[in-house]
Amino acid sequence: MKSDEMLIARNITKRYAEHTALDNVSISVERGKVFGLLGPNGAGKTTLIRIINRITAPDSGEVIFDGHPFTADDVRRIGYLPEERGLYKKMGVGEQAMYLARLKGMSSADAKRELTHWFEKFDIMPWWHKKLEELSKGMQQKVQFVTTVVHRPPLMIFDEPFSGFDPVNAELLKREILSLRDEGHTIIYSTHNMASVEDVCDNIALINKSKVVLEGSVLEVKRSFGSGLYEIKAQGTREQVEQLAQQLNNVEISEVLPSMNEVFLQTISES
Repeated sequence: MKSDEMLIARNITKRYAEHTALDNVSISVERGKVFGLLGPNGAGKTTLIRIINRITAPDSGEVIFDGHPFTADDVRRIGYLPEERGLYKKMGVGEQAMYLARLKGMSSADAKRELTHWFEKFDIMPWWHKKLEELSKGMQQKVQFVTTVVHRPPLMIFDEPFSGFDPVNAELLKREILSLRDEGHTIIYSTHNMASVEDVCDNIALINKSKVVLEGSVLEVKRSFGSGLYEIKAQGTREQVEQLAQQLNNVEISEVLPSMNEVFLQTISES
């Protein structure tokens, strides 16, 4: 029977000369969920991700993957989208995507089928025979995302996945990440942008100055740090808004905005 955790990083410490990148860091990533790895730039997020991917080794601590100590063979079961994108700009788009899929253990037939599915979904199939440098930055980002998920690994790690995307394509990518989660994939989403966390993540860990300072479900964190006050905007006449306020508990009109057909800003406190 599989455990509830897809990945556990336990007491990870990593030092570089005089700098401690990670100081006794532990996280637990629940299977089939989106885990947000949050923190400012330089906090240690990328170092932890590189240790999880065996790109570098910790000075101490261990990584447990799918119920066993992490091995080199497990790397194929991870899809990793690094913050520093790294595709070959002079190489053909389709040729490069096929090469990377084969490196992950896919057959030529399976790779072509899955890549065709993703390229058509992202509307980049017409660029299959073009060189990567001929694509816009956003389209290059889409290609790299596809090469990360094409082998459908159980664990996917996205480091700042929305960087460089316009709002429309960022929303497209967000829907695909949530769809992959709903299919049963486990996802680590690393970012310094707190605004996107609530829409994407189930659980989070906040790293600051090389230490985990907060961990839990998004709902638990909101409850722990919420003020119990909410703002409601209602549009209509004063009489209509007052009737609405009477139907709700602990609501009072705090401000009247005369523009936009009289919009009333209200606050509601948790009972």
